[in-house]
Amino acid sequence: MAESLLIDATLSKAEKYKALLPQIEALVTGETDLIANISNLVAALRQGFGFFWVGVYFNKEGQLVLGPFQGPVACTRIPYHKGVCGASYTQQQTIVVPDVEAFPGHIACSGDSKSEIVVPVIKDGEVKLVLDIDSDKLNDFDEVDQQYLEQLMKLVASWY
Repeated sequence: MAESLLIDATLSKAEKYKALLPQIEALVTGETDLIANISNLVAALRQGFGFFWVGVYFNKEGQLVLGPFQGPVACTRIPYHKGVCGASYTQQQTIVVPDVEAFPGHIACSGDSKSEIVVPVIKDGEVKLVLDIDSDKLNDFDEVDQQYLEQLMKLVASWY
């Protein structure tokens, strides 16, 4: 079954999130496969916002392991205490990085990445995965992104 998203490019960032979130919920309703749902979620975020890279890293095998993503090839495994993803995992909180070059220990999976936001999915006190979004523009993420992506990750937590 073909699906499509309806996002008006002229909307503000907050309005785009408000339009996209219910469409993502509708897209995954009735589907019980975690990978299928996450695959559509990352595709919807990339399509809706044109982000440079959108993907997830699962907490497994004692590290963060690459899951579904959209964008250039990525780092496959990230130690818990490395980079922005590792920091989000260990701190169990969202991390917004305006300039990745200024983040201590940043892992450069792509030299084209300029700013980043990482949002953990926490269920029963455990980080299940982190959502990682990179932009090829400096300072591309803010409190609007954080608010709506955290709301979206609460939905993802319900899939566990």
